[in-house]
Amino acid sequence: MLPRVKISYLNGQLGSVAESPDGLVALVVGSAAVDGKYELGKAYHIRSTDDLETLGLTEENNAQLVKTLKEFYGEADSGTEVVLFGVEPTKTATEVLDYTNKDGARKVIESEGGRLRGVIVANLNTGAKKGDAGLDADVSTALEKAQELGDWSTETLEAPIFVLLEGRGYTAGKEVPDLSKSRYNRVGVLIGDTVAGSNGAAMGVLAGRIAMTPVQRNIGRVKTGALAPITMYVGEKKAEEATSEIADLYDKGYITPRTHVGRSGYFFTDDRLAVAETDDYAHLALRRVIDKAYRVAYNTMLDELLDEIEVNEDGTMQPAVVKSWEQTVENALSSEMTRNGELCATSSAPEGGVCYIDDKQNVVSTGKVKATIKVNPYGYGRMIDVDLGFNISQGNRQ
Repeated sequence: MLPRVKISYLNGQLGSVAESPDGLVALVVGSAAVDGKYELGKAYHIRSTDDLETLGLTEENNAQLVKTLKEFYGEADSGTEVVLFGVEPTKTATEVLDYTNKDGARKVIESEGGRLRGVIVANLNTGAKKGDAGLDADVSTALEKAQELGDWSTETLEAPIFVLLEGRGYTAGKEVPDLSKSRYNRVGVLIGDTVAGSNGAAMGVLAGRIAMTPVQRNIGRVKTGALAPITMYVGEKKAEEATSEIADLYDKGYITPRTHVGRSGYFFTDDRLAVAETDDYAHLALRRVIDKAYRVAYNTMLDELLDEIEVNEDGTMQPAVVKSWEQTVENALSSEMTRNGELCATSSAPEGGVCYIDDKQNVVSTGKVKATIKVNPYGYGRMIDVDLGFNISQGNRQ
């Protein structure tokens, strides 16, 4: 062979990662089938309101479903994917969210093969009438089923999800359950709608805002801008007229619309979940961040499953192997989250998180490798207190 220079292309040097469907949710909506076009119990991938016509969905045959999807695309850009899954509207959320019910929400979770990040429920238990309580009793019983569904998806499919319920049957002035005393850190409840005195809630607005919001961002962030609806209500009142009700609902852990002095339009109060504020995952943004970190860690560690591990004479992992595993996980967190602004880099953890593997564990005798991964979340300014006064001394900042 003649003397020559040969150059080969390398690949994988940029550390690029595939697009992650962080905002992909399923809308599980009580609706009516349309002959030959739209079936209940089947997942449909929707990308714009144009798909309503394809499925034969109109305000005449499915008013609430059409409202929900139109409000979704009022928040989300056309082309944003959402999974639609219709069920009988008379079914309760408790029944639909029961993970042992293979024809309920579990079916759409399984059909998506772990892609879904959340399930958002609307227009269920429509046969129930408002009673003496402030919320439909189905909301309270559905909370536990929703948490169990999220835990099942995490443990069985390695696909953590959150679940959001509508505060169905809300009646102002009547007692509602205090969600801040609950233990459901995968579940949230929205009260408030674009229709006065509605039995349901604006779940399409909420789903659309989530679909367009990165995992670390609070859905109530003012800088993001106002929600699309021109008017939003809490019970019979416009949100701006229901400040006392909104404050009470916020203290009890609900998500509602609100207004801000000096800003036009409506915003979500916060992203509370149905759990005590002391829980690490008391807010949707923290839930979404830790769930994405779970997926990154799982996908990274999966590559090591059943691989050979170089060990010392006592059966422990060699230091170079330990360091390699730790660095691989931290690099994955950095490339898939921190570079996107989803984790907070610090001087001690520039990758946005740390992985620790005990080098004293005997892998030969146990066949197990125990690792601890901790990621750095952002802080959020929920209460901003300012002392304001006159400055009569130049340069005085105290």
